[in-house]
Amino acid sequence: MSKPARQLRGTAARLGRLMPSQGANSAARTPFVFLVVTLLGGGLIALLVLNSALNAGSFKLSEYRRQTTERTDEQQALQRDVDDLSAPDALSRRAADLGMIPGGSPVFLGPDGTVKGALANAGDPSPAEAAEPAPLPVAQNPDSARPKHHTPAPRPRQPAKTSPTTAPGR
Repeated sequence: MSKPARQLRGTAARLGRLMPSQGANSAARTPFVFLVVTLLGGGLIALLVLNSALNAGSFKLSEYRRQTTERTDEQQALQRDVDDLSAPDALSRRAADLGMIPGGSPVFLGPDGTVKGALANAGDPSPAEAAEPAPLPVAQNPDSARPKHHTPAPRPRQPAKTSPTTAPGR
């Protein structure tokens, strides 16, 4: 028959008890090792996918920032254009190009019915404007130059009482 397994003594016996034999236990370890390797590989792939998604989001964010900068610049340019066109001298120039005339000084009615200010027709030029008449726009179609309806010119009214104009608080 075969020899019985030799019994270990002392330190060798203690180390033998700590280290299991390689027989049946190695087959039971294989699925666990496979599970650990699969989990590590899956984790690495998940990290790769997450990193790719973050990079794609970063590219979108930089594109949105670029578009925001472009649109902000465009908005500021449009605001400058509006400010330039809203300036008093630009409005006056455009009104004169359209054939409009200055309205003159304002006239106010007091609570008792008195007129404060000098009445003048909007069409009457002031002494400064009378020296330099504005050219009238030329009509391209002769039929459009003639008015379709004749409206009489308004007659100037004389104020009942006039008082000198003073601005409140001055």
